[in-house]
Amino acid sequence: QVQLVESGGGLVQAGGSLRLSCAASGRTFSNYAMAWFRQAPGKEREFAASISEGGGGTNYVDSVKGRFTISRDNAKNTVYLQMNSLKPEDTAVYYCAAGIAVGLTRVENYDYWGQGTQVTVSS
Repeated sequence: QVQLVESGGGLVQAGGSLRLSCAASGRTFSNYAMAWFRQAPGKEREFAASISEGGGGTNYVDSVKGRFTISRDNAKNTVYLQMNSLKPEDTAVYYCAAGIAVGLTRVENYDYWGQGTQVTVSS
């Protein structure tokens, strides 16, 4: 089992920045690819970004490329999502997830999930 706890969400104006963190415990963190998904009200959960076990490979949905950066610190068992130039359409609950395959974008590809953290971007 892997337990994931997100933090860092909040309310920010359009154009602002937030940094999300996801702390992992349980099984060896460095064995897992990690991802961030998001779910807006009334919409399905969608992929935002992923990172390989060692951090050398990343993948982003087109709508966040150039604005969001995923990173990880395996010594701290933590994955981050730096979000810059935020837009109102980025408003969602953000979830981190752990899986054993790299670069996948579907919810069913990930085995462990956090409880989510709310990000609200005002216009």
